[in-house]
Amino acid sequence: MMDNFHKLPNLLTFESEDDFYYLQILQRKSEHPELGSNSKVIRNYFINSIEYLNSHESEIKAICDTLNARACLRLNKRSYRRVAFKTMVNLANTMANNTFNHCYRVYDKTCGQGHNHKPARWIVDIDTKMNKRELNEIVLFIDRKCDPIKKEYTKFVTVLDSKKGYHLIMHPFNVMQFKQLYPEIEIHKDNPSNCYIP
Repeated sequence: MMDNFHKLPNLLTFESEDDFYYLQILQRKSEHPELGSNSKVIRNYFINSIEYLNSHESEIKAICDTLNARACLRLNKRSYRRVAFKTMVNLANTMANNTFNHCYRVYDKTCGQGHNHKPARWIVDIDTKMNKRELNEIVLFIDRKCDPIKKEYTKFVTVLDSKKGYHLIMHPFNVMQFKQLYPEIEIHKDNPSNCYIP
C-alpha cells in the first residue's frame, strides 16, 4: 500500500473560490491487463478545500480498495472559470467533429488540459527505490546545477512516494543539465501524482 494523503494539506493552497485541484480514481492496465486502454477513470473529484479533501478521504480509499484502483491528484491548481470557458471551446470542437457521444466527457477532459498554478509544479519521476542519500544527490544537483525558470522560487517542493519509486515535486528548472546526467529519469510538467494505491 502507498498512502500520501497525510502530505497533501501542506501542498494545497486555496486563494479564492475559483481554485480547485483535480483528483481522479483510475484503474491502470498494469493492475488490470483486461483494460483496452492504458487507464480507466472510475470517478473524478474537484477538491476546493482541505476540508473537502479530508471529508472524502475515506470514501476515496474505500473505492480504491474495492476496485483495485489508485487515487491520483494533479498538484497544479485549476481555475473553475478558465476550465468553464475552455470546456465551451472543446465542446464546440467535439460537436464539429460529429463525436456527440463524447460530449459528456468534455469537462473532465478539460480539467486535465491546463492549470492555473504559479509557479507550476513538475514531477521528477524516479522509477526505482533508492536511499535518502541518493535522493538528496538528485535534489542537490537540480538545486545547484539547474537554473530555475523563475529565480524567486526555490526549486524543491517535496518528495512523494510512487508505486515503483518517488516523485520529486519541483518548481520549473532548466532541464538540459539534468537530462545530461539523468537521461533515464522522466520529467512531467502537469501529470498526476499518486495519493493512494492499495
